[in-house]
Amino acid sequence: MGSFIQLVIDGLSAGSIYGALALAIVLVNQATGLINFAQGGLAVLSAYIAWQLTQFGLPLILAIVASIAVSFVIGAVVERYLIRRFEGGDPDTAVVVTIGLLTLVTGVCAWIWTYNNRMLPSLFPLETITVAGAVISVRSLGTILVVVVIMVLLQALFLGTKLGLALRAVSISPESAAYSGLHVGRLLMVGWGLAAGLGAVAGALVAPALTLTPGMMDTALVYALAAVIIGGLSSPVGAIVAAWMIGVLENLAAVYVPFIGHDLKIAVPFLLIFFILIIRPQGLFGRKAVVRV
Repeated sequence: MGSFIQLVIDGLSAGSIYGALALAIVLVNQATGLINFAQGGLAVLSAYIAWQLTQFGLPLILAIVASIAVSFVIGAVVERYLIRRFEGGDPDTAVVVTIGLLTLVTGVCAWIWTYNNRMLPSLFPLETITVAGAVISVRSLGTILVVVVIMVLLQALFLGTKLGLALRAVSISPESAAYSGLHVGRLLMVGWGLAAGLGAVAGALVAPALTLTPGMMDTALVYALAAVIIGGLSSPVGAIVAAWMIGVLENLAAVYVPFIGHDLKIAVPFLLIFFILIIRPQGLFGRKAVVRV
């Protein structure tokens, strides 16, 4: 029983990291209608900024807060001077641009900080607690708590605030939103800025668990995209639930399903995508798109 609980908690912790990045992808999609493949690269950049600030002597919490603020500005600038040139055109072109941006940001991080491993300290203590025979780290519990709080805040933003409703309106129809008096360009910048700031949180959670390298978020980005597809592009709650499902089921399958094991556990999210999209093409918590003709 203890090992089962251990696997579940570890899966929830890993899923929370995927979920933090998935929430940023959902946020960009809700604000602009795009799938931002560069989100992982921006998260890595923010983690390097936080690490560099700690090297300058800034306390960790202040370094992370500063990296979130800087990331917000970077996200807004990227939208204003790069992404906006492709918005409103072929969506496939914009997606390719975000993939190119991912490559560019990763290369810039490697150029500035090299590929040497760096260590960003953890926000949470490294102590462990024992529950029903399972040894659970405080860092895992802290990661889960942080992501739950972000999920609730993001859901409240979309459903209960004027800014969230305005972001959704711009995503659905920029022209109609502009006719309604909304400042479309400013809202798009805010959406990308918020997503970049959220990515900074994901970077701060991932870097201590792994080591800080330019490719640190590559695998996490794959899982985050899987979580977004499974949970639904329009639902922050769906993204987190799907990320937790992926983390837990992957851990359990690696131990309890012999033909999968640790070598094939990466296939778990893709199997989930296959089955979920057959049952609910819009995702577990997504909304069906209604097209009027």
